[in-house]
Amino acid sequence: MPTDISPSTRLRAWERAMEWPLAGAAVVFLGAYAWEVLTNAQGGAKEAAEFVIGAVWALFGVDYLVRLVLAPSRGRWFLHHLPDLAIIVLPILRPLRLLRLVTLVSIMQRSAGTALRGRITLYTAGSATLLIFTSALAALDAERHEPGSSIQSFGQALWWALTTITTVGYGDTFPASTQGRFIAALLMIGGVALAGVVTATLASWIVSLVEEENAEQEAATQAQVAALQQQVSELSERIDRLLKVPDSGR
Repeated sequence: MPTDISPSTRLRAWERAMEWPLAGAAVVFLGAYAWEVLTNAQGGAKEAAEFVIGAVWALFGVDYLVRLVLAPSRGRWFLHHLPDLAIIVLPILRPLRLLRLVTLVSIMQRSAGTALRGRITLYTAGSATLLIFTSALAALDAERHEPGSSIQSFGQALWWALTTITTVGYGDTFPASTQGRFIAALLMIGGVALAGVVTATLASWIVSLVEEENAEQEAATQAQVAALQQQVSELSERIDRLLKVPDSGR
């Protein structure tokens, strides 16, 4: 039995082992952050929520460092995971770490087979829901006490997130703070990306339908050709037998 385990194997083993714990931690993070924002927690309640958020954040940081250490090529891994580092280091991006909840979507998707469009649809729906909800929370957190802001309730923040991610932008609600505008920019980029995924999925579905229809027509044509070949073969055999029959008039 080999005793040496490659770094890539250890990295995959760590990621598999931490998949559910990190997903659960993300749920806890979401609950604590949402409760703090929606209740406008103050005093001891706010400190308790911040403690939970900080603990979960530390777990995400430890996971990042362990994966960096276990990576077979740390420099390449570091460059490919700059968004993870930015989300951990920059406080303004902290709410976006809630997208780790997509891990739950991937775990549930394992039971859905290998249908690519099904996985893409589930990822898109889950990501859009999380992006809208977390962006609304982050916008409300940033705008609630901002002078001149039109986002003062979760309902207004949710409406703003929906109109922003769909690139509709009625203009009745909009962020006034720098952090709120930064969240809006990320949300608009995410909305365009999700629209591209939906368009690509729809195009893939249409192409697959055309390919299936063409495959059925090709199979039917091949069956007809095979039947014609069989008939020609039978006719050829009959002709050969007739030609071999001796002339009875001689």
